[in-house]
Amino acid sequence: MTDPKWKKSLISGYQSFRAGAYTKQKDLYEELGTQGQSPDVLVIACVDSRVSPSTIFGAHPGEIFVLRNVANIVPPYDPRAGYHGTSAAIEFAVSNMKVSAIMVMGHESCGGVNAFLSSLDEEPAKDGEHSFLGSWIQILDAAHKRFMASNTPQADQQKLMEYAGVRQSMLNLMSFPFVEKAVLAGDLSLQGAYFSIIEGRLLFANEDGVFAEVPSE
Repeated sequence: MTDPKWKKSLISGYQSFRAGAYTKQKDLYEELGTQGQSPDVLVIACVDSRVSPSTIFGAHPGEIFVLRNVANIVPPYDPRAGYHGTSAAIEFAVSNMKVSAIMVMGHESCGGVNAFLSSLDEEPAKDGEHSFLGSWIQILDAAHKRFMASNTPQADQQKLMEYAGVRQSMLNLMSFPFVEKAVLAGDLSLQGAYFSIIEGRLLFANEDGVFAEVPSE
């Protein structure tokens, strides 16, 4: 049976990696594999295939710890039993690896944010129907309420909600006791960011949550 196109593409990519990047960085991979990782920063980004933190920041293996989920959301701290994958990754980065910074990076044309905005006009799900995506993106509701109360012009609601989602995730990070403790002790910094896919521009948020472009050279 002939391999499907997606499988051929992955194998071809792997072969290029082995012949190129791996060969050039073989010693680095061996060091990381035997001595472990010690990245300085955790980047919380979206699962969107167009937004790769390692590519955007030109990072080598072992340089950044990357957590990706739909719409780069940080949920509020919730110690109740459950499967808290994002929260567990944040705890591991802060408490085990002692990262120096956490960056939440939103992006242009985010499908998760679009799904949230679309859900505002949809009928509630019927009994017995469950959407994991629907439950997850509802975390953005707090960001939406804050955004609606800000009296900000809503000419570009999608982009403004993408910004608002990053700001809310930054607030949610501080609800984690171990994050708050590390920040107050001066051991951990938090940074909001935003990436424009179309223009390849990176923006950083200041302490007031205002985004400004990072110099490209």
